[in-house]
Amino acid sequence: MKRILIAFALVVALATIAFTFNGCASAVKNVDPTGQPFPTTQGKALDGREYALPADFSGAPVLFLVGYVQDAQFDLDRWILGLLQAKTPVKIAELPTIDSLIATAFSSQIDQGMQSGIPSEDWASVITVYGGEGSKIVEFTGNEKPRNARVLLLDARGKVVWFHDRGYSAGQVLELDARVRELSRAE
Repeated sequence: MKRILIAFALVVALATIAFTFNGCASAVKNVDPTGQPFPTTQGKALDGREYALPADFSGAPVLFLVGYVQDAQFDLDRWILGLLQAKTPVKIAELPTIDSLIATAFSSQIDQGMQSGIPSEDWASVITVYGGEGSKIVEFTGNEKPRNARVLLLDARGKVVWFHDRGYSAGQVLELDARVRELSRAE
């Protein structure tokens, strides 16, 4: 039991260090990427599956919820809950994005730490993006106010058709839900 507690403490410490380094990364001015194609990048889901983003989601609309720091999880969770309550008919992928090379070195431990706090049935929808791959997303949306989720609705071709980065808003959930339904009818 003592070894398990020590191992858990180490994982939490490494995750904290990684998120701290990301939080200290240089600020990139926020940008509204609506109308632009999502950058081609790589990520790995907590269930072990590797993804080419956004290509592996092409053919149908998808919602990417990007979080740059651990404190963004509260905002991400509110968006997910609101969308689930609205029964928004869209695939949702949460993208914890850490553009720190130091974090990349500890990605396995960070992912294990995330797994310990997320039910295994949800692991497939959490796709971590590290290092230079994460930098592509940071440059695409900006990272000012990093606790705010970046909410990106992509069309079937990977183009951003709806974006929000100012924190959770019930009104914005309803707007997003309407946009998803409109997009689904059109495609």
